[in-house]
Amino acid sequence: MLSHDVLIEVRNLKKYFPVKKGVLKRTVGHVKAVDNVDMQIKAGETLGLVGESGCGKTTTGWAIIRMLKPTAGEVIFRSKKIATSGEEFEEVDVATASRRRMQFLRREMQLIFQDPYSSLNPRMTAGKIIGEPLLVHGVANGAELKDRVGKLLLAVGLKAEYMTRYPHEFSGGQRQRIMIARALSLEPQFIIADEAISALDVSIQAQVINLLIDLQEEFSLTYLFIAHDLSVVRHISNRVAVMYLGKIVELAETDELFLNPKHPYTEALMSAVPVPDPHYEASRIRLQGDVPTPLNPPSGCYFHTRCRYSKSACRNEAPAYREVDKEHFVMCHFADSLSLQPVWTA
Repeated sequence: MLSHDVLIEVRNLKKYFPVKKGVLKRTVGHVKAVDNVDMQIKAGETLGLVGESGCGKTTTGWAIIRMLKPTAGEVIFRSKKIATSGEEFEEVDVATASRRRMQFLRREMQLIFQDPYSSLNPRMTAGKIIGEPLLVHGVANGAELKDRVGKLLLAVGLKAEYMTRYPHEFSGGQRQRIMIARALSLEPQFIIADEAISALDVSIQAQVINLLIDLQEEFSLTYLFIAHDLSVVRHISNRVAVMYLGKIVELAETDELFLNPKHPYTEALMSAVPVPDPHYEASRIRLQGDVPTPLNPPSGCYFHTRCRYSKSACRNEAPAYREVDKEHFVMCHFADSLSLQPVWTA
């Protein structure tokens, strides 16, 4: 049973994609996009998920809400709308839930896509785009549907009369607000923001981030915030998970992670972020070599081929994912003995 403050618990989550070759399309291997991920997402928090492109961030998010069916593992979700026997919540394994239960779970877990241009149907008005989930799930129709769509537009900073406009009549920031309104339409508990601001101008990014923060407080939302921009992640997140080659290598509270990194990959990742201080001389850590392929990952620690602290144990033995400090989890043999230098300051 989950503790009261945990909304989602991910246990040994895997998502492998088969590689097929030949005329008979025989499986010759698997791309290990997500490989034994464990983490908890607390109710009402924002958990940031960061890492290089191709490390499995989006696949992890999609597997959690079963837009991609996990290969193995559990995703335990505390569902309000499926609750039975008078209980406020019922714990449901999203990975194995029946089709009927998934219909209810879809109302509680929503996704904000990265690209506000291609993710909106150009043949549908903003009102129809936002109202479609309400119609599909039989929540509202007619005058009630129109009223709810108007309130959702107002909630995301748009005018109610915009419901008759088409996507091409909106700017990029306004389109993303429509995406957010659609995600809110079914009153979910959990929202994944998958690179939700990366396609927007910097000035608009700040507006959307502040909107997400305000909506979280207003609607008691829980976010999984997937992004590359560490400065944005630090601003919005309560905790941050760092991903490398399909594995979570470090997870901690935001300030703890930025001021006291324990994994060499986290240290290198942070050193690549520009610091807005003309008197600061950056000590960039340049990783050697390329990211290994998830089709054939290295033995031992996946990061040892690029780690400047690598030792023989790293090459031969996979490190355990362990708690080295209070709620600070690391996957590294020498996390206790390394003296990593934070690039960020308080």
